[in-house]
Amino acid sequence: MKKHLLSAADLSRDDAELILTTAEELRSLADRPIKKLPALRGRTIVNLFFEDSTRTRISFEAAAKRLSADVINFSAKGSSLSKGESLKDTALTLEAMGADAVVVRHWASGAPHLLANAGWSRSSVINAGDGTHEHPTQALLDAFTMWRHLGDLDGRRVAIVGDVLHSRVARSNALLLQTLGAEVTLVAPPTLLPYGVDTWGVSTSYDLDAVLPKSDVVMMLRVQRERMNASYFPTVREYSRRYGLDGRRMASLQDHTIVMHPGPMIRGMEITADVADSDRSVIVEQVTNGVAVRMAVLYLLLGGSEPAVGGAAHELSGGEE
Repeated sequence: MKKHLLSAADLSRDDAELILTTAEELRSLADRPIKKLPALRGRTIVNLFFEDSTRTRISFEAAAKRLSADVINFSAKGSSLSKGESLKDTALTLEAMGADAVVVRHWASGAPHLLANAGWSRSSVINAGDGTHEHPTQALLDAFTMWRHLGDLDGRRVAIVGDVLHSRVARSNALLLQTLGAEVTLVAPPTLLPYGVDTWGVSTSYDLDAVLPKSDVVMMLRVQRERMNASYFPTVREYSRRYGLDGRRMASLQDHTIVMHPGPMIRGMEITADVADSDRSVIVEQVTNGVAVRMAVLYLLLGGSEPAVGGAAHELSGGEE
């Protein structure tokens, strides 16, 4: 693997599969009474969040602590950043602290790339979501969840449904799933598909009912009203009627098809409660898998990416503390 994880496009198929197989080894920790390995003892990981995201920050924090790393949580709100300190100054401060990895969440698309490539810091940079651009570790945990349920993703059909325009999750998933051999269809009203989507290498559809019966995975996206500055659809009720996943639509799915959601859900809008809580739903499992995948990413970036699965296996077998 490279030094940074900035985009799902940075990952070759070998890289992605190495992360998934490493995550599978580390996933077994979740079932153990002592959930800790010494793999990153003495390393410092900074969670640098310019945007609220309790779920992602806690997931990275749990991942780092289970690998015995020291964790510093740095929130831009109420810090010197809100008083005018630049990203460069912050990077230099983190460098002085001896940060080995910086997990960055930022409202501006491209901010993690700037931090990684401007030469301000020697730390590994992990993109935890930048604007409406990308969220590569979310795509990895989604792929890991699919892989555990469906096996090899070659030829599998994945429908990603909803607010694709504002979704960094959709963009990262579209890139990574193609790398892993899946066929991706984006389903949304025309107003919620981004300009240039025809260059992504995916199919698009405005008709959810036509796509569902052929899908192996249905991933519902939250409608990100906080990122919207215009009316992208007439009413919430109209959106839900055309693009919401309810019990009637769930009945049209194949027996093996799983339902996913990156969270947080708006129950009753893009997904109904009976679907979210059904046996098909793997939404809670995605959260558990997120910790294992982020452990794998930190382990491979900071612990060395030799045949790292064997290294993880060795530490899993005898490195508990």
